[in-house]
Amino acid sequence: MFYRPEDGHGLPHNPFNAIVTPRPIGWISTRNGTGQNNLAPYSFFNAIAYFPPQVMFSSTSAKDDQDGTKDSVANIRETGVFCVNIVEYEMRNAMNETSMNLPKEEDEFKVAGLDFEECETINCARVAGAPAALECKLTRIIDLPGEANRLVLGEVTGVHIRDNCLVDGRFDVTTFHPLSRLGYRDYTRVTELFELTRPDD
Repeated sequence: MFYRPEDGHGLPHNPFNAIVTPRPIGWISTRNGTGQNNLAPYSFFNAIAYFPPQVMFSSTSAKDDQDGTKDSVANIRETGVFCVNIVEYEMRNAMNETSMNLPKEEDEFKVAGLDFEECETINCARVAGAPAALECKLTRIIDLPGEANRLVLGEVTGVHIRDNCLVDGRFDVTTFHPLSRLGYRDYTRVTELFELTRPDD
């Protein structure tokens, strides 16, 4: 099969987001200027640089009660900060709860029954007990082709690591099960780890 996206695929479901998988999930917490917390998962997310450490996520839809975007991007535009919470399999249901399209006045932490803690370097909440959390300051929001596609870039200013995730000086993903997004409504968890040594190591 071959198709040009501009012509459509003719399938019951769009195959594009099932092809680029698995994708890490950025559980993005933000706070608006009046102190209202927000939490939402984004599977268009990744780390993009080491020095200084930087991450990205993209938002691809809009809400009626925001100006052409979603709560996360609106809050980041207002405050210039956000936090990326790493999702583990054990938090899958809470993460899914926070994907609901709620009014901007609703607090997803409360809806999902999640505790939060304050960040250290930014004015933002983070998911209490997450394996790791990356406090970020906004560096750029880029409008992408498409009506509501926004790419958010941030520099990491603080890193939280759950104590039991550190083993022999390494952040050890075998201490929890990282959750990843596949296509459609499918997810997977990391349960097996192997190492490859580079030829020039």
